[in-house]
Amino acid sequence: MKKQEFEAALKALVAGAKEAKESTGCVACEKCASCTDCTFCEQSERLVRSHYCRMSTDLIDCSHCLRCRDCLRASQCIDSVKCIGSAFLVRSEGCVDCTHCFGCVGLRGKEFHILNERYDKASYFALTAQLRKELGLP
Repeated sequence: MKKQEFEAALKALVAGAKEAKESTGCVACEKCASCTDCTFCEQSERLVRSHYCRMSTDLIDCSHCLRCRDCLRASQCIDSVKCIGSAFLVRSEGCVDCTHCFGCVGLRGKEFHILNERYDKASYFALTAQLRKELGLP
């Protein structure tokens, strides 16, 4: 196989992978595409072993996420991207093993942070309640 043939075949595979496909092994999912072994997800694409996720893309082993993408083992996250092993993140990106972070980027093993700054638990919940209301978030 020559380089040109390889490049053409790879390009065709990538293009084909992006096309919506039927989900397999899913239970009670609605308007999802290319998902595997998920339950109760809605309007999502390319989820694997995820549960109760909505309007999300490319999640693996996630639960109760809303409008998230490219996350692994995340739970209860909203509008978050490329987060791993984290829970209760809102509008965060690239966080790993974090809990209760809002608008954070690139944190590791942190909790109760807003815009990458630490807050005590009570202050965190008071500020994020206000932010959620201002931003129209659930």
